[in-house]
Amino acid sequence: MNYEQMAYYYDVLMTEAPYDEWKSFTEAMIVKAGRPVSSIIDLGCGTGQITTRLARAGYRVTGVDYSSDMLAIAQKRADKEHLSVPFIQQDLRMLEGLHGYDAAVSYCDVMNYITGEDELRTVFQRVAGLLKSGGLFLFDVHALRHVHEHYMNQTFADVDDEVAYIWFCAEGEQRGEMHHELTFFARDNASGRYTRFDEYHHQRTYPVRFYKQLLEETGFAIQYVTSDFSIENNAIDEEAERIFITAVKRPEE
Repeated sequence: MNYEQMAYYYDVLMTEAPYDEWKSFTEAMIVKAGRPVSSIIDLGCGTGQITTRLARAGYRVTGVDYSSDMLAIAQKRADKEHLSVPFIQQDLRMLEGLHGYDAAVSYCDVMNYITGEDELRTVFQRVAGLLKSGGLFLFDVHALRHVHEHYMNQTFADVDDEVAYIWFCAEGEQRGEMHHELTFFARDNASGRYTRFDEYHHQRTYPVRFYKQLLEETGFAIQYVTSDFSIENNAIDEEAERIFITAVKRPEE
């Protein structure tokens, strides 16, 4: 998904996002996996909130995103904090020229934007290609039950002095598929007037068993499956909002 005008208001809209928890979860799972990690690639890094947190923690981090607008904001964030973080514009389905990482992370529903089964398989293959043997792949997705009970065919809205939005979430034809239609009203600081813009987002989440199967097929071994930032293996609450999967790249035969 290429965020367009929304990129400039993303951090305002995501002020409550649990970025510190994603960073802490990453470090906890690295320790739990018992594998040395010094280099991490953040796939779908957005405005660099998680990327810079990991860089501040001492990891050598690279951020990748498809949106040039998001990456521009991420670069400014890293520069302001005097962090040396390369940011690269690439589509996750066509990752190339990136190799030798100890770990890859992809949080905040990034994988839910890969809606096709074949495309998701391709992304997992590309991720395997950029990791060292034994490298870790950590990502989260929407929990299928949560999506059907709390998102499908619902309307959401929020009003802030800087930006307001109305968000319609329509159920797709496939199980776990969502079509998001968002209308924003953003305030121009110079004139004080509000400008409307619209965005469309398409997501799909799959059963956990499907992600596990696809990871196995693309060269990974499943290490842990947890939910909502828990680090206990198979600790999936029925009311969970997010599923977290930690996999390790198997040695090539």
